[in-house]
Amino acid sequence: MVETIGALFDARAKAFSEHSFLQVPANDARAYHPQGYQCTYGAAAQIVTAMVGKLEAGGYGHGHRIAVLLANRPEMLLIKLALAKRGISWVPVNPDYRPAEVAYLLQDSAADLALVAPELAELMAAGIAESGLDVPTVEMTSVLPDLPTCGCPAPADHPVSGDTEASLIYTSGTTGKPKGCIMSHAYEVEMGQWYASRGGLIQFESGVTKVYCPLPLFHVNAAILLFMAVIETGSTHIISERFRASAWWRELAETGATAAHYLGIIIPALMNRDPEEWEQKHQVKWAVGAGVEPTLHRPFEERFGFPLIEVWGMTEMCRMLADCDEPRRIDTRAMGRPQAGLDVRVVDESDNEVPRGTPGEMTLRYGADTPRRGAFSGYLNLPEATEEAWRGGWFHTGDTVVMDDTDMVTFVDRKKNIIRRSGENIAAAEIEACFQDHPAVDRIAVVAVPDAMRDEEVMACVQALGDADETLAQELFDWSFKRLAYYKAPGWIRFMEDIPVTGTQKIQKHSLFGDDGSATDGAFDFRSKKKRG
Repeated sequence: MVETIGALFDARAKAFSEHSFLQVPANDARAYHPQGYQCTYGAAAQIVTAMVGKLEAGGYGHGHRIAVLLANRPEMLLIKLALAKRGISWVPVNPDYRPAEVAYLLQDSAADLALVAPELAELMAAGIAESGLDVPTVEMTSVLPDLPTCGCPAPADHPVSGDTEASLIYTSGTTGKPKGCIMSHAYEVEMGQWYASRGGLIQFESGVTKVYCPLPLFHVNAAILLFMAVIETGSTHIISERFRASAWWRELAETGATAAHYLGIIIPALMNRDPEEWEQKHQVKWAVGAGVEPTLHRPFEERFGFPLIEVWGMTEMCRMLADCDEPRRIDTRAMGRPQAGLDVRVVDESDNEVPRGTPGEMTLRYGADTPRRGAFSGYLNLPEATEEAWRGGWFHTGDTVVMDDTDMVTFVDRKKNIIRRSGENIAAAEIEACFQDHPAVDRIAVVAVPDAMRDEEVMACVQALGDADETLAQELFDWSFKRLAYYKAPGWIRFMEDIPVTGTQKIQKHSLFGDDGSATDGAFDFRSKKKRG
C-alpha cells in the first residue's frame, strides 16, 4: 500500500501524465494568473521536481517545517507536494491572520523558513517582527526561487514514511489559541482514498471528474481531503481564489467543472440571485459540502439540477461521513452512517452511550484494535489535549448528534465555545482573551448568535468599567479587529450591567439573556464592518 504523498503523486503522474491536474478560472482582477491556469499531471511533476531541487540545494529536508503564505495560488499545492517529497512539513498560513496570529503560528511551529506571495509579504514581515524570531523569508510567485542556506539542524537521514509529518494545520479549539494538528503522510493519503471511494452519488472518474472548489487552501477540505482524492483518481482540482456568488455559475461553466464543493453560506447566496444564463450551462453532476439549511436543500436541487451531498469531517478525523446514497434525507441535517473503518458512538457528559434517538456527543474511532488509524497524529506541543480528545479510546468531536435505529447520524448542534461563522471555526476563548486585555473591560463573554447568511455570528457581551456607550463599543470593535482575523472580530457588541458567574467564577453563558427578547436586543451592530483588508 502506498503510504507517502510523494509515492502516490509519482505513481499517478506517471499513469495520468496527460490528464488535467490543476486549473484556475480566469479573473482579470486577480494578482496572479489573471488569464487563468492549467497544468497536467506530467507538467506538475516537472515543476515539483524543480522545487525539490531548490529545497535540497538549500539544505531543507526531512524533519523541517516551512510556513507557506500563498493564499489560493495553485503553487500552494505544488509546493506542498515538493515539501512532502523532501519530508518537510507544510505549514499553511491563513492570509486573513493578523500579525499577532502569524507570530503565534511561527513560534508554536518553530518554522525554519517562510514562503510568501509578494502581496502578502508585509503581513509575514509584521508577524515575524512580533514573534521575535529570525525566520528567513522568500517571496515566490509561479516559480520557487533559490533559497537561503538552511541554518537549522541537518535533515533526518532516514526515509520518509507513512508516519512522517506531512502538514501542520492550525485549527481553533476551546483553549483560546489555535492548536496545530499534526497530519502524517499515511493520514493524508488515506483521507483522499476514503473520500474517493464513498460511492453512491460521489463518483470520481479518471480524466473526467473536475471538482470546482472555492474554499481556502489553508484548510483541510480543499488542500488535503479533496486534493488527495483528486490525485488518487487522476481527476482535476479547479481552484478559485474565493467564493463569489456573481462568478460561481460562469466559472463552473467556463472550466467545465463536473462537481463542486460548498459551504452552507454558499447555498442561500446562490438561491437569492435572480436567474441568469450561466446557471443553465454548467455540467455539475454532484456537490459535496456541509451546513445547507434543510429548507433550502430540496429547492436548490430542483432549481439547479444536481444533488447537494451533506458530509461531516474535521481536521483531526476526516474519514468523513456522507449522506451519499439514495434515498437521502435532504429535509433533515443527516450526515451519513458509520462504515467499516469508521465507528460512531454517541455519548453523554460521562462518556456513557446514550439510547438511539437521544442527543449526545459524537465520538469516533477506526476500530477496536486500531482506534487511531485514519486520524491525525496529535496536537503539537499539547500531548495532554491529544489524550483528552481520545479518552476511552474514542475521539471526541465536540459535535452534538442523534443516531437513529438505522444508524443514520443527524447533526444537532456544536458544543459550547466554538462559533461556526461562514465555515470558520472560531474559539470564543481567543476573542475573550483579546477583549480582556482592554482596560475598559471588566468581564467578557463571547457567544454565538444565529445569522441568516453566515450560520452564526460572533457576539461579545461586555461588562464595562465606567461608561458603556456607542463610543466604547466602536473602540472595542477597533481593538479586536486590529488584533484578530476579520471574521473573528465581533459582529455584535452588547453591554451588560452584570455577567453572571458561578461560585468558582466561571461565566454562566446560558444565563446571559434570560427567556425574553433577542440576544441582539440593545446590541451594537458591526457586521458590515467585518471586511477583509
